[in-house]
Amino acid sequence: MAKSNASGLLTSLDNLFTTQEQRDAAKRDVVLDLPLDQIGDFPNHPFKVRQDEAMMEMMESVQLHGVLVPGLVRQLADGSYQMVSGHRRKLASRLAGLNTLPCIVRDLTDDEAIIVMVDSNLQREKVLPSEKAFAYRMKLEAMRRQQGERTDLTCVPVGHKLENKRSRELLAANSPDSNTQIQRYIRLTYLLPEILTMVDDSKIAFRPAVELSYLAEKEQRILYDAMGHADCTPSLAQAIKMKSFSREGKLSEAVIRSIMAEEKPNQKEQFRIPKERISKYFKPGTPARTMEDTIIKALDYYRKRQREMER
Repeated sequence: MAKSNASGLLTSLDNLFTTQEQRDAAKRDVVLDLPLDQIGDFPNHPFKVRQDEAMMEMMESVQLHGVLVPGLVRQLADGSYQMVSGHRRKLASRLAGLNTLPCIVRDLTDDEAIIVMVDSNLQREKVLPSEKAFAYRMKLEAMRRQQGERTDLTCVPVGHKLENKRSRELLAANSPDSNTQIQRYIRLTYLLPEILTMVDDSKIAFRPAVELSYLAEKEQRILYDAMGHADCTPSLAQAIKMKSFSREGKLSEAVIRSIMAEEKPNQKEQFRIPKERISKYFKPGTPARTMEDTIIKALDYYRKRQREMER
């Protein structure tokens, strides 16, 4: 009890001999020029840092103007720093030949750092599906841990728990995607890395990929090999069918290859006639479907006449 009183006395004395301005200043973010070698990357950082054309442009900008927006780091117990936001600026600075990076040093817990890292990167113009998938999963898990640590309402804005909002709904409230879409993105984290890469490369559409994420790892491996052999990817209908067979425990290699061999609507050969070539045979305003039906009937009649003449 005496120790508690002493702590309270020290706090009172601190308030007595410092101004409010000084106390506010002590809480403000500090900006330092930190050596690049002292800034470690964020663990399991879901956003890729590529040496692409955009990175080269950023490097040239850094060479000409320096880093205009400081990175955001937090200091770890061993005295080193961990990058929270600014991985691309860090690489651009290194490529530009700089040894330091201006950084805001902020006191953040592990979960606070995850939330800030995700929020700052989701604002980028181009974010890959895999990046969103793991970012949303990391942030959702951090939010759930924060809610689980406290029983009062201070861990989230007042009223959220009273409204029985789940963490994913709170996440959606401050994200560019809806609750349902966030759930779909998180499902992508259950895909094989090879299949997830195909989603990033637009070789597999988003919605079929979500359905495929429900397949067991062994089933996904068989599917990946089948896609390479057939040189095609499943449609949404085929992905849903595989998911259904998987739930029934019937998705064998033979079933996967059989489903993949099915002809998809977009694979059927299309034959089109320019409208201006046939419009003179129809009244103005005739629907395209009526034109098509009339042409088919005319061709049927033509084939019938040809057969009669051959007899």
